[in-house]
Amino acid sequence: MKYFWLFIVFFLITVIFIAIIRKPGSIYKYEANEKNPMEGKKVVFVENKSELRNADGLCGHLEAIGDTYLKRRPYNNFVKRVIDIVLSLIGLVVLSPVFLMLSLAIVVDDPGPIFFTQKRVGLNKQYFKLHKFRSMKMSTPRNVPTHMLENPDQYITRIGRFIRKFSLDELPQIFDILIGNMSIIGPRPALWNQDLLIAERDKYGANDIRPGLTGWAQINGRDELEIPVKAKFDGAYVQKESLLFDFYCFVVTITSVLKSDGVTEGGTGIIKTKEKK
Repeated sequence: MKYFWLFIVFFLITVIFIAIIRKPGSIYKYEANEKNPMEGKKVVFVENKSELRNADGLCGHLEAIGDTYLKRRPYNNFVKRVIDIVLSLIGLVVLSPVFLMLSLAIVVDDPGPIFFTQKRVGLNKQYFKLHKFRSMKMSTPRNVPTHMLENPDQYITRIGRFIRKFSLDELPQIFDILIGNMSIIGPRPALWNQDLLIAERDKYGANDIRPGLTGWAQINGRDELEIPVKAKFDGAYVQKESLLFDFYCFVVTITSVLKSDGVTEGGTGIIKTKEKK
C-alpha cells in the first residue's frame, strides 16, 4: 500500500511539473501571426457576403467596438480555480487507466497521433490550444470543422464514434483545466472562427470567464441549440455562476452524457431546422 501512495504522489508531481512546463506553449500569446487580434476587445459581427464562410456558416467578420474590462470575481478567480486544480488532479489520477485504454484503441483503430489540438477562444478571447482524443481518420481534411464537412460520419473512426457518443474525446481537456486555460464548468470554448457565436457571447459577458468542459448551454441542448440561444444560455450562466450552480451543472452533465442528449454530428441549428419542417 505504501508503494501505491508513493506512485500516486510521484504521478501528481510529474503531472504538475508537465503542466507548468506546457502552460506557456498552450496559448497563442507570443506568435504574432497566431494571436487573436480581438483579444481584450468588445466585438460585433458584421455580415459581408463577399467574404469567406466562417465556422458558423456565415460570411463576415468581427469588428472591435471597445475594450474589455474584466471584473474581479472572488468565486471565479480564486475559489473556482482551486476547485478546478484539485478536481482535475483527481480526475487525471482516477481516469489514467481509461486514458491508457483509449489511447491504445485509437492507435489500433487508425494509426496516428492519439491527441489533436484545436485553436479555441479562451478567457478574454485569448486563443489557446484545446486538446481532444482523436476521433477522426487521418485522411480527414485539415482545418475544417466537423459540422462543415460533407457527410462527417465517413471520417469518424470506429472507436471515435464510441468516444464521441459519450464525450470521452473531451477527457484530455482535464489537462487544459489544470493548466488554467479552462474550467470544469463554463461556456464551451468557441472555435477561433466562430465569429457570430463570439459576438453573441460578448453581449452577455460570456467571453469574460474561462470556458468550460461543460456548461449551462451544454445541458440545455448542446449541439442542437441555435447560436443566439446558446449565447443566451452562456450569458445566463455568467449571471448564476456560483459553487451550488456549478455543482448542479456537473451532476446534470453526467446524466446528459450517459443519455447522449443533444449530440448531433453536423453542427448546430437542428432545433430550428426541425421547426421549419
